[in-house]
Amino acid sequence: MRVRVGIIFGGKSGEHEVSIQSAKNIFEALDREKYEPILLGVDKKGVWHLGSDAAFILNDTNPRLIALNALAPAVLPVDTGEGGLALVSRENGSGLAKVEVFFPIMHGTFGEDGSLQGLLRLLDAPFVGASVLGSAVGMDKDVMKRLLRDAGLPIPRFETVRAHEATPERRAAILESLGLPVFVKPCNLGSSVGISKVKRAEDLGRAMEEAFGFDSKVIVEEAVLGREIECAVLGNEKPEASVLGEIVPTHEFYSYEAKYIDENGARLVIPANVPQWMSDRIRGLALEAFKVLECAGMARVDFFLREDGTALINEINTLPGFTRISMYPKLWEASGLPYPRLLDRLIQLALDRHRKEGLLRRDSGLGM
Repeated sequence: MRVRVGIIFGGKSGEHEVSIQSAKNIFEALDREKYEPILLGVDKKGVWHLGSDAAFILNDTNPRLIALNALAPAVLPVDTGEGGLALVSRENGSGLAKVEVFFPIMHGTFGEDGSLQGLLRLLDAPFVGASVLGSAVGMDKDVMKRLLRDAGLPIPRFETVRAHEATPERRAAILESLGLPVFVKPCNLGSSVGISKVKRAEDLGRAMEEAFGFDSKVIVEEAVLGREIECAVLGNEKPEASVLGEIVPTHEFYSYEAKYIDENGARLVIPANVPQWMSDRIRGLALEAFKVLECAGMARVDFFLREDGTALINEINTLPGFTRISMYPKLWEASGLPYPRLLDRLIQLALDRHRKEGLLRRDSGLGM
């Protein structure tokens, strides 16, 4: 019997279109002999829509225009009370389908920050990827970097600023501490959305204002001169690290445009041309970061590699892109795990974790 997989994508974040691209690739790659994929697209207003074929996605060959078909049936996920989750029509309340495992690929706010994971946990549904804590920590660049720093892992120098603290005096203190250039980033956003590279002191205020448009907390980080190296991690209690890949941007930096819109926005070098000892070191750091940040299932760990051989962890992404130009699946393919088998592994990891969590006691044992 085939496993019914609910691919959740879209959402209300600035990464809505990227998420649709990822979902389309997963939908097409799942082995139809093993799985029955169902598309669950969340529109920009937060309404869930059900689709069962690729026609649910419009303009799928144009990353600038790709969109959900808003005419698709609107549904709600509900607990069946039998250890599963069903979809119910918003129009008449009738049951539509029982989903056995979910594949959340809703990048960005509300999708990879623990919000969606909390809903799925509450409904006792198996799902791919990190749970609530790992997702929330991985999304918040400030908390993530503090945990990595406290664990003794190497990271770039940074300062965290909340909206009410962004005074001229604070900006001056940051520049004195970090120097120029710096990167300004919203704390809870991915895919390089809202990020600016600041080369002149007079531009810092404008860059922070841009970032505060996406989040009430931003980080200002030293610009590290070096190569951009990435490593994919896969697993639960015993994670594995892929070969390394290098990103060589053709833009000023690896922006949202370079990642997902412009096919020539960056060159991916897989495997990265680094000595074996350095590869082993970086892969080891990726596994340490994965564990420190309470991740599960999958993550992509991004590094800066300086000329002196120093590797700094830039960030972790707990729901990495699955588009046809995304680094995560490409790294595993180069490691001997092609896309369809990678999806198999991720789904099995989700089911295994759910089974083990089901063995834990939830009551106090005192009775009433």
